[in-house]
Amino acid sequence: MTKRPVLVVLFDDVQSLDVTGPVEVFAGAGRAGGGTYPIVTASLDGGPVRTQSGLRLLPDTTLAAADRPHTLLVPGGEGTRRPDPRLIDWLREHAPRAERLVSVCTGALLLAEAGLLDGHRATTHWIACDHLARCYPQVDVDPDPIFVRDGRVSTSAGVTAGIDLALALVEEDLGRDTALTVARHLVVFLRRPGNQAQFSAQLAAQTAQRAPLRDLQQWITEHPAGDLSVEALASRARLSPRHFARAFQAETGTTPGRYVDRVRLEHARRLLEESVDGVEEVSRAAGYGTPEAMRRAFVKAMGTAPADYRRRFHAPVPNTPQTTH
Repeated sequence: MTKRPVLVVLFDDVQSLDVTGPVEVFAGAGRAGGGTYPIVTASLDGGPVRTQSGLRLLPDTTLAAADRPHTLLVPGGEGTRRPDPRLIDWLREHAPRAERLVSVCTGALLLAEAGLLDGHRATTHWIACDHLARCYPQVDVDPDPIFVRDGRVSTSAGVTAGIDLALALVEEDLGRDTALTVARHLVVFLRRPGNQAQFSAQLAAQTAQRAPLRDLQQWITEHPAGDLSVEALASRARLSPRHFARAFQAETGTTPGRYVDRVRLEHARRLLEESVDGVEEVSRAAGYGTPEAMRRAFVKAMGTAPADYRRRFHAPVPNTPQTTH
């Protein structure tokens, strides 16, 4: 079995889940795959580091003494705001030698500071995407996906997205069965696709300040199959269509149409994942009307058809216990 050593970079004020989430994935896959992923943790001086939650982590070695890894994993956390210049220098010199470069959350900021994301498409935690784009214009920042893979460089969004990315890498290396075994062991139901948005529809849009629009946002979420045209929504908000469209975008940061699209897609995804309803029933319940309309929306937003999405992410129906009388 091919060995793929993983080196995890540690530093003060690292986010502990950015470290332990992917490490548990690789460790689980290593057990299932005959020790495929030997894992080493390292800090600049080899001493303990304090995570941003106060936990202490004891590295295996110093970065200088660490062997060249197959996968170099750079986590995020508060410590990425003012990184030690020596850490950036080490990344700049040694990271290009790894076959695979992976960041979790704001770990992308460390890679960008070292020039390792120049010319690459990348993502990070939503709260840091604007900063990444503004401070490192050579990076093609995509704020929406939970992870992005661009050649040998892979970046992920906040915290738990690192688990999704690690599972994707395991699936590539060892196959879907091993990735599913690890996911089940970690009680991560199934791996989310990388192009899944970081936010739900409600989180992606700002909450409107005015009560009529704020209440309307909630109503849209609760009635995805209703008449959600601009005219109908404007009437419910007691505004003219033009005034409504302008006010909605000004207060939520998105157009009514885009908000409705997000709500319907999210509702359809949830039904495909959790219910046993057929695709035609789901399309009606989510407001698409026809399976073909829903298919077009899924392919455009997620790059996959509803039926394929269900095959990958549908929750198994638990067995019903038998009772005796």
